[in-house]
Amino acid sequence: MNETIPLVDTVPGRYWHHLEDGRIQCDVCPRFCKLKDGQRGLCFVRARQDDQMVLTTWGRSSGFCIDPVEKKPLNHFLPGTPILSFGTAGCNLTCKFCQNYEISKAREMDKLGSLATPEMIAKTAKAHGCSSVAFTYNDPVIFLEYAVDVAQACRELGLRTVAVTAGYIGDKAREEFFRHMDAANVDLKGFTEGFYHKLCSAHLNDVLETLKYLKHETGVWFELTNLVIPGENDSYGEFDEMTNWVRDELGPDVPMHFTAFHPDWKMMDHPRTPPETLLRARDIAMKNGIRYPYVGNVHDKSGSSTYCHSCGEVLIGRDWYQLSDWNLDAHGKCNNCGTECGGVFQARPGMWGPKRQPVRLITKS
Repeated sequence: MNETIPLVDTVPGRYWHHLEDGRIQCDVCPRFCKLKDGQRGLCFVRARQDDQMVLTTWGRSSGFCIDPVEKKPLNHFLPGTPILSFGTAGCNLTCKFCQNYEISKAREMDKLGSLATPEMIAKTAKAHGCSSVAFTYNDPVIFLEYAVDVAQACRELGLRTVAVTAGYIGDKAREEFFRHMDAANVDLKGFTEGFYHKLCSAHLNDVLETLKYLKHETGVWFELTNLVIPGENDSYGEFDEMTNWVRDELGPDVPMHFTAFHPDWKMMDHPRTPPETLLRARDIAMKNGIRYPYVGNVHDKSGSSTYCHSCGEVLIGRDWYQLSDWNLDAHGKCNNCGTECGGVFQARPGMWGPKRQPVRLITKS
């Protein structure tokens, strides 16, 4: 239900239009919230002010931290490098299993700190030796204007940008948003309309359209994450159907991360995901031709490492977020047989390791 809440400082939003009944419709995501003056959409951060749509979280963040890029998770994008991560508040989905609900379900005035301009973020990332900046913790789709401005500031300093997103975005907004991203991790939360409708108040097909757009219309490197919830999306049939679709529609080189659920928010009654369920999902993916399936949120060096799909050589060994083996040449090819590994690689791996480092923004030139 749309709320009427006093607005804080705002910037004009994009992707909306007037309706005949006097309301305006937000077109950033397929939810298409229809607002009267002073109302906010379900995401809480996009609102109607007078006769236009505004974004209420531009330039404000819930905190900054340097992570290993593998934590996003991205295993084939600049492995071993540090990435400056931040989010804002709000979300356009209502996932009952949300594991960042303190941020995604927060009202921005409760969680957001001081001013964080795009230039401040880019300078801080550069000063700390980061290779990229991640929009994460909550979905950057809802703060599109801010994310695009940050991405442009990062690009000016030679930094790359990463979107960690559910991919629930409208077709026009999708074009602008991903035009400014270098990589993405997209949550493919399940593979049935019933799952998305019941647990996320969303629709599966809109996410699939985003994935097909990323593959066929952009040069964005992207990987998929499937949070495996016992009794909800963990059947053999669903894994089989999903991985076959990924192979056929996106190709075998798109990495898939099957990650463990832990009880949280409105799903405290569900058990943790057994490691053997994740391994089963990985086995099904490999059987169906997915070249780079992984398990996550569990300690499994074998299931977290990258292998050559041609000769079976370990290309990138991982122990949690610590890289061990590295058997790629300067062109991202297997040192043993010369087969190319899909991804975006540097000649040498980064050495950041598993460290997580909170940082303060640089406020001076």
